[in-house]
Formats: sequence, C-alpha cells, structure tokens
Amino acid sequence: MMIQNEIKSPYAAVRPMHPLQNRWTGGLWKERFDTCKNVTIPHIRGLFEDENVFHVVENFRIAAGQKEGRFKGTPFGDGDFYKWMEGAIQTAVLTEDQELLEDIDRYIELIGEAQLPDGYISTKQIIGEREGNGVTRQGDINDFEVYNIGHLLTAACLHYKTTGKTNFMEVAEKAARYLKNLYEEAARTGEVKTAVCPSHYMGLIEMYRTTGDEAYLRLAELSINLRDSVKNGLDDNQDRIPLRTHDKIVGHAVRSTYLYAGVADLYAETGEKALYDMLNRVWASCIHKKVYITGGVGALYNGVSPYGNFWHDQKMHQAFGYEYQLPNITAYNETCAALGNVFWNYRMFLLDPRAIYFDWIERTLLNVALSAISLEGKEYFYENMLRRTKKLDYELCWPLHRTEAISSFCCPPNLMRTIAESAQYAYTFSEDTIWTGLYGDCRTEICLENGASFVLSQHTQYPYDGEILFTTEEVTTDRPFKLRLRIPGWAGSGRIEWGQECMELGKQDGGTYVELSLASPKDMRVRLVLDMPARMTKAHPYVEECVGQVAVERGPLVYCMESVDVEAESLDQVMIDPSSPVEVRMTEIKGRKIPVLDMKVRRAEPWGEDLYQEYQSEPAGQVKARMIPYYAWDNRGAEEEMRIWTPLYPAETEGKR
Repeated sequence: MMIQNEIKSPYAAVRPMHPLQNRWTGGLWKERFDTCKNVTIPHIRGLFEDENVFHVVENFRIAAGQKEGRFKGTPFGDGDFYKWMEGAIQTAVLTEDQELLEDIDRYIELIGEAQLPDGYISTKQIIGEREGNGVTRQGDINDFEVYNIGHLLTAACLHYKTTGKTNFMEVAEKAARYLKNLYEEAARTGEVKTAVCPSHYMGLIEMYRTTGDEAYLRLAELSINLRDSVKNGLDDNQDRIPLRTHDKIVGHAVRSTYLYAGVADLYAETGEKALYDMLNRVWASCIHKKVYITGGVGALYNGVSPYGNFWHDQKMHQAFGYEYQLPNITAYNETCAALGNVFWNYRMFLLDPRAIYFDWIERTLLNVALSAISLEGKEYFYENMLRRTKKLDYELCWPLHRTEAISSFCCPPNLMRTIAESAQYAYTFSEDTIWTGLYGDCRTEICLENGASFVLSQHTQYPYDGEILFTTEEVTTDRPFKLRLRIPGWAGSGRIEWGQECMELGKQDGGTYVELSLASPKDMRVRLVLDMPARMTKAHPYVEECVGQVAVERGPLVYCMESVDVEAESLDQVMIDPSSPVEVRMTEIKGRKIPVLDMKVRRAEPWGEDLYQEYQSEPAGQVKARMIPYYAWDNRGAEEEMRIWTPLYPAETEGKR
C-alpha cells in the first residue's frame, strides 16, 4: 500500500517523507538501525526501568499513585523517556514488533494516569507538590518542564501517524491545553519565563501539522513571540535581545539549535520574512565560524558571553564561544547539540532546498552523532572531543571514554530516536520531483503529487563507496518525474549515467543538485558515481589550534588516528606527510567491516617536559600508520590517544638539504 505524504507547509519548498515511507535495506545505516533495535532500545529501556539507576519509569508510577516514594533522577528524565518512546514507536512499527507496541501502550496509559486534570505533566513537580517539599510548577526554568512536554508532543504525533491510535495524542492534547493556559496567562501579566531547550516549539507545530488544528500554530507563535518579553534575558538562553535581531549563534548550543529549528518550523507556516532573514544570519554565523569539521557545535563547557563587556558579563554553559574558537582536547560538542544542528539544517533545507544543508546533516550524522555511541550500541559519549591525549594536567567534566550510564542521560535517547528515524532523511519531495538527501541502501514507496507512484530503491555501499544505483519497481501509476541528485560539496569528480546518457561531474558540481527529467519510472536505472579519494583538509587560519595541521577525509567521513595504529610512543610525535600514498583497506572492528586508510607518516622525537623548545629542521623518519573513521574510535578497549587534526610535515625541508 502506498503511503500518502501528509505535510505541505505553505512556505516550504519541499516536504518530508512519511515516517513509514522508507526503510534501510543494507549498508552502514541498516547496521546502525538494527543495532539500535536489538541493543540500544532495550538497553536504554532497562536503565529507565531500573529504580536504582535513573528511576525514570518509577517516577511516573509514583506520580500516578501506583507506588509510594520520592522523585529521583534528573528533572529532564521525563523528556528523555519520551525520546525513548519516540524511537521505540518508530522501530516497533517498522519492524512489526507487536510486543513492543503493547508495552508502549502500557507506558502511554501510565503517563495518562500521572497527568493532572488540567493537562500538566512533569513528575518532579507532581510528586513535589504532593509532598509539599517546596518543588512547584514553573519554580525554576532549569527544571525543564516545558522541554519535557515538547518531547511528549513530538512522540505522540509520531505514534498517531504510524499506528493510527489516539491514546497518546489525547495525552498530548491535554498537555498542549496546559501550555495554552500558561502562555496566555504570561501574555496577560507580562511575567514571561524562558523555556530552556525549547523542544515545544517543534512539538506544537508538529501537533498543528498532524491534527490540522490551527490553535497549535497560534500557540507556537505566541510562545515564540513572548521570548521578547523575558526580563533580564541572557545570551545563554538567546533571549537577551529581540529574536528578530539575532545575528550570531551564541549561548547554550542545545537551547539555540532547538530554538532555531522551531523558528524555522514557524516560518514554514507563516512566511514571516523577518524570521527567515534572522535564521539565515545566525545559520551563517554557525556554519562559517563556529562548527567543527565533524559537525559538532558548542565548543565550550562554560565561559562568559563573548559579546559582553563590563556591564554585560554573563556566564554561559555548553556554549558557542568566540568566532573560530574551536579547541580540540577540550571540545565539548554535546551530542544533543549536534542533533539539534541536524534538526535545524533539515528544516532550513525544507524552506530552501540547497545541497549545503544536507552536506551538513550528513557530515554531522555520520561523524559526531555516530561517534557518540559505541559500535556495539550501548556505550555513549556526552561530549565529543576531537583529540584525546595520554595525560592531562586537568580533569574534564565528562569521561574520556564511552560509558553505559551517563549521569546526564539526555543524549543517548535523543541519538537513539534519531538513528531509528534516520531513513526519513533519504528523500524529500516537491510536486513532481524527488530530492535525494542521505544516501544509503534503501527501499522507498513514492507517491508524488503529479500522480507518479512506484517503489524506488538505492543499491550502494555509501558512505564507504561512491557508487549509488537507483532502480524502480512496482510502478502503479506511470508519470514523468524529476530526480534531483545531491552532489556533495566534497565531491570533485564523478559521473551520472541514465538511459543512453552520461554526465561527467567536476569540482564545480560539488555542493549542488543535478536534475534529471525522466519520462517514466518503468525500468528506470540511474547510476551516480562519486569518486572518493582520500583528501587533506585545512582549517581557517583563525582556528588557532589547527594552524599547520590537516584533517584527513574520504567521502563524507572524517578520519582520525588512534595510537594503537601508529608506530610511535605518542601521537604528539606524528606528522602527516602529504607525499605519502594512501591505501584504502577494509578491516574489522567489533565484527563490523570498516574502511581504513593506510599510509606512512613522519615520526619526530618525543617532546619532553619543556614548555618551549628550539625548532629542529632535521628530517623525521617514516613509520606506518592507519586511520579509521572518527565514528569508529574508542571501540578497541584500551584508552588510546586519538586525534583528528595532525601537524603537517614540511616536505620541502628534505628537498632543500
């Protein structure tokens, strides 16, 4: 049965897929989806069910009156559980896991029992007010009450769209009515509080798109506009200056990316030009000056606003710093911030389908996002460094290796739901056109507005190999259509073959879409070949920590070096020799075949203890080295050194001697 596309926002140029429209059938994304289903989803569920670990489900049982006890855990644990539910719903429906769907229904019933008659639902406050322990509604913006509700709304919409059942949507509608009363009262009194990590902007607009009830759209618009009425706002929360005047990415990286993703959703429905202009300014600030090569954002654990002065000096957390301030060892790069960057770029693409947005979605998902979870699927990074050394003279906030249970557990379920829903990033659509997004082995049910209806398959080992074959089957309605192929910005050469035609691709085609007009989907075969040589990348000279260094990339993957793969006492001795040939080989890590890069690097003498030393221009010896995709690092037991950026060997030195 063909699935109809549901969403058509008036100011969006393309529309997304239905959650059930595409399935991964092979390759890296299928492997990650299967690991998510078989390992990550039950692992996180077990942690949430365990009252001695996160106490999350237990809090709902206590709030519902099913058990006696006190609230334990983080205030955003409710929202983390809704994220888990969202990913579990998507996976259970796609894989027809009836047992998991029945368990989800029991969780929905539990949440409904905990919910108060006015729609309020946040277990910390419900339990706190019952106990009289001083914890009350809206007492502290860092209690994440509205954030929790936002994730409930999003999960409920997905549940309705994929199952057709209304039980979760009924809980969400009651919660939205609570938000309506909250924001209307704030508008009346002028007492407005910022909702940190504002997931509810996306959630409310998803409610509007799912139900067609314009009240949710009006509520989203009201809640966003009220940001300008916050008293004593902060750069950390992006509410120090009016929203429409923003021109730089600042403050807490999750709060900012969630904010701008929600505002992009609002623009897609209202078309307010001031919002769109602001989004483009802030996006440019992020992408051109404050994002890591992996797609990570939010470089700093904490600091002060870089745009402050003696009269405006504000502490910021998990923050964007100055332009080009991108340290490697202390890189913070919270996983949720990277995912927020994906959500934002995806919504920007829907408004204006330029290849650069999907280049960043792909870069972020394949590198920093997948690096945040172990290959086996049950150990996680909260922050995502770009360099790990043997010894630090200071302690970082989070462990230097992945662990199963992070004290702040917001990232693992967020990543879990993103992997579960990753197939939705494969395509978007306009009237008679299919736009490619993420490439991967998949099977998609197509139903375009012009009536064309068929199944489209990708056959590929991408991102390990650049050859992608598109074929069709099950053509139920024969209509001409257009296929727009994304040529990634990194692509310098390749070709497209279809019918009797062949188009050579050059560097000028990178970062664009190539449109093919196809007369019929019957027996269609289109082959996209993207050449994938290893390449060396340098950073802007203002990124001081990367001056004189290069990163190695191949296709969309960023590579790194772990000390286990280099014949040197320390990676501090290693220099990349640009004249060394690079060989691509397949190896296994944790039973998964992964492409690695073998080369020879230069090995200098160990540094020693001095802070400064005389520069020595003597040639360094060559040794064998291997680089692995960054997403696969920290999977081999020992806490090895790792680095992405490596000093460049001055090859001309030898030629002059």
